[in-house]
Amino acid sequence: EGYPLSPVLAANWARATQIYRRLNLPEMEEWFRTFAPDGFTPHPGALWRSEGHARTLRDIAATQGRSFYEGDLAARIDAHARAGGGLLRADDLAAHRSEWVTPIHTDHAGHRVYEIPPNGQGVAALIALNVLQGQPLPERRDDPLGLHRQIEAMKRGFHDAHAFVADPRHTPVDVSHLLSEANAQAHRARLGDRAHDPQTRAPSTGGTVYLAAADDGGQMVSLIQSNYMGFGSGVVVPGTGVALHNRGHNFHTDPTHPNALAPGKRPYHTIIPGFLGRTDGTPVGPFGVMGGFMQPQGHLQVVLNTVTHGMNPQQALDAPRWQWLDGTRVEVEASLGADLTRELIRLGHSVTVQTEPGSFGRGQMIRRDPVTGVLEGGTESRTDGHIAVW
Repeated sequence: EGYPLSPVLAANWARATQIYRRLNLPEMEEWFRTFAPDGFTPHPGALWRSEGHARTLRDIAATQGRSFYEGDLAARIDAHARAGGGLLRADDLAAHRSEWVTPIHTDHAGHRVYEIPPNGQGVAALIALNVLQGQPLPERRDDPLGLHRQIEAMKRGFHDAHAFVADPRHTPVDVSHLLSEANAQAHRARLGDRAHDPQTRAPSTGGTVYLAAADDGGQMVSLIQSNYMGFGSGVVVPGTGVALHNRGHNFHTDPTHPNALAPGKRPYHTIIPGFLGRTDGTPVGPFGVMGGFMQPQGHLQVVLNTVTHGMNPQQALDAPRWQWLDGTRVEVEASLGADLTRELIRLGHSVTVQTEPGSFGRGQMIRRDPVTGVLEGGTESRTDGHIAVW
């Protein structure tokens, strides 16, 4: 029956349409047939229909997902990859196995912050939290020294993530060392009262969807999905609506690097569902912040807003954000204020005020009151989203 486009979704959809038209690649013809049929123009409230998606979703449901990995959908993906000179094969899809993994974590201010282990980048946020443990943050969130320390700690987290995060099935990742106090101390020794250049790979962009869920029985879900860069590769398998991702973009081109491109290997992955608990084991709730390499930066800021500054989920998400770009370059939201921005510049940061709110991540969060069991929800004011109770 169609799907009505929400405002931010429509804007990003329109931006992708313009980019793909400029590229004018034959590999993207199916994308236009699927996402811009008969001149469809994305705008808020526009009703978009795709029979291919409907058939695909029914097929996935009827086969409990098997069709995508070893059935008709797998065969269609294989055929389209072969026709376009791609390397993906049905055997690759059939070889896929989902994994149960043990989350990694660190403790901060009486709370335990959980992240997905490498090849995800959640370890970057945990390293930053560990670095901050030795530098007590001011009580006021708008203290310039506190913001300076957060930014500097985040740079150290990215320094390690970009150096070591890779597919652990191919290259061992010593998470215990990365999250050790010795490593945190080594990073702290490099920091001071002036912005520093961490001499690491600059973050790039991405595109992701996140949701958090909880029920009155105590079950909680932190879920994230991404084709990367909006519509991924822009390559759509004919008649299916299946858009192939371009996550391989995050491989390293240096063959000696742990994250070097190789067959059967997963790249450094930006998507990181988060979870917050207390150090006594009591769960607090799921959270996430979409947005490529903004994700661990958003995790750090939302966690600190919650556990250090005592904000509720909506306040923690609404608070002004910053984003480290590369070297000493930082973007801040205009709502951070002129005074704080000037102070960051005085401390050596090259600051740009960004007027596009979507670049600072798009988060959701649920928090469970340990006494009453009441669930509090927060939804990102910078993008489409809502809190649903049923």
